[in-house]
Amino acid sequence: MMADADAARDFTHANSPGPSVAEIHARDHPPVPAKLGDDSWRDFGTAPLAASRYTSPAFFALEKERMWPRVWQMAARDEEFPEPGDLVVYDNLGKSVILVRQADGGVKAFWNVCLHRGRKLRTEAGHANELQCPFHGFTWNNDGTLKQIPCRWDFAHLSDEAMTLPEVRAERWAGYWFVNWDGSAPPLNEYLAPLPEHFSHWGQERNFTAVWVGKVIRANWKVVAEAFMEAWHSITTHPQILPFTGDSNSRYAIWGDHVNLALTPFGVASPHLGDIEQAAIIDAFSGGAGRNNEEAAPLVLAPGQTARAALGARNREGFAALGYPEAAQASDAELLDAWTYNVFPNISPWGGYLSNISYRWRPWPDENATLMEVRVLAKAPADGPVPRAAEMVFLKEDEPWSSVTAWGRLGGVYDQDMANLPYVQEGLHSSANDRVELGHYQESRIRHFHATLDKYLAR
Repeated sequence: MMADADAARDFTHANSPGPSVAEIHARDHPPVPAKLGDDSWRDFGTAPLAASRYTSPAFFALEKERMWPRVWQMAARDEEFPEPGDLVVYDNLGKSVILVRQADGGVKAFWNVCLHRGRKLRTEAGHANELQCPFHGFTWNNDGTLKQIPCRWDFAHLSDEAMTLPEVRAERWAGYWFVNWDGSAPPLNEYLAPLPEHFSHWGQERNFTAVWVGKVIRANWKVVAEAFMEAWHSITTHPQILPFTGDSNSRYAIWGDHVNLALTPFGVASPHLGDIEQAAIIDAFSGGAGRNNEEAAPLVLAPGQTARAALGARNREGFAALGYPEAAQASDAELLDAWTYNVFPNISPWGGYLSNISYRWRPWPDENATLMEVRVLAKAPADGPVPRAAEMVFLKEDEPWSSVTAWGRLGGVYDQDMANLPYVQEGLHSSANDRVELGHYQESRIRHFHATLDKYLAR
């Protein structure tokens, strides 16, 4: 087997048409930080996956028993519950956790269970000065200590200490709060490496949820997540973005067990289109990239200027207008490209400056359905507070993603994706040979994902 970096270069340079990401970035100014040039990759071979991994109730039960309790799960973002007493509820696979903002600004997470008769203490997010069970009125302080037991005379056998709410392990990164059910995961920063280093200068703690949309998709959670692990489906699924999207130029990187990246350059045409005019790239991009909340104004290229340089310059101006002095040194790649990271098992935070996208997928409730959530994370002005998160718009199954007008044309792109996924699930159930065939390089993130899943299932 070739060394990781050499293997990646072999696939991206020798076998793919068009320039590599490294060659595109080498022409950018200012330069991309060296730490983001890591071409880390691992060869996971070419063996097929079993279709039953997506359809079998027994396989789904193994995931629920052996994987989900042990991983870090993204439960909330800071801007959802910024003030003391604010709380959020995170549910997945029949488990429920409450995260409560404490008086000192910290966060504690508790199992969402009354210790009396087991009722959920909270069914939705909100604000509370105490946690009171609606059934009999058992009450806890927001730090989990017991406050009151009605008819305390009948519970003399219970001490206050024994009735403290059991905590769930919770840790924070870049404005995200993660929980771990069984408490045995490595420290979050270790689990996420190298994300903390890669994201350190992007200031995503200043981001806030400007648009948040959820919808149940009739497909396995892995089917839905994997639809966003490669860029080359754009050839047939998103043909309108090919004039400004280097789909098969994308670089795929893999680190450890839990993190990988698809880095897709924008402002360059897909190699599938051949040479096209730079003005045509601008025309196609304007209003169609989906990274911003508003339609992009048309650009006029200066003599000799590339579309990529012009688009990067416009985004740099927008970043500077928010009051961030680092705008002058922000590279075109970090202001323009799709830095689509994945964190095992079910979150995809995009990197870079300005607006970002973040995905989360949860089984809803079984192996044949998924709750997919999409957030657009806008950058707060440097001299002002971070706004509260927008509330999630929960679409009905017959409502298109494009019915959400706040994110412009992005919803139409998701409608194209989702048009495939229920039929993928139906096809997998009909598989005659129980085989899913994957590309060697462009779908290597999917292979990495399943290799990690197998490690958890084998424990």
